[in-house]
Amino acid sequence: MTKELEKVIPLNATKWSEKVLNSDIPVLVDFWAEWCGPCRMIGPTLEQIALSLEGKVKVSKLNVDQNREIAMKYNIQSIPSLVLFKNGSEVARIVGLQKKN
Repeated sequence: MTKELEKVIPLNATKWSEKVLNSDIPVLVDFWAEWCGPCRMIGPTLEQIALSLEGKVKVSKLNVDQNREIAMKYNIQSIPSLVLFKNGSEVARIVGLQKKN
């Protein structure tokens, strides 16, 4: 596993509250699935974002197939969906493959 990949924090239902809702800094969550081609394509960009914003924003990934209850709670209907949480609340959302900017 590369050093960059370790910067993107994998999430699951048991870590959700601690890592996202109770985080002291904003958290960007990538809602994804292994079978999703665009989700795999966005991976390297997320690693770059995690490195460039280290200490300012946490970058995380949540597999929607393994964590359906969280995906349903946040009304994730298409993936990849990138959701920015600040102080435990959603503040921004981008759906689909996007450029890094």
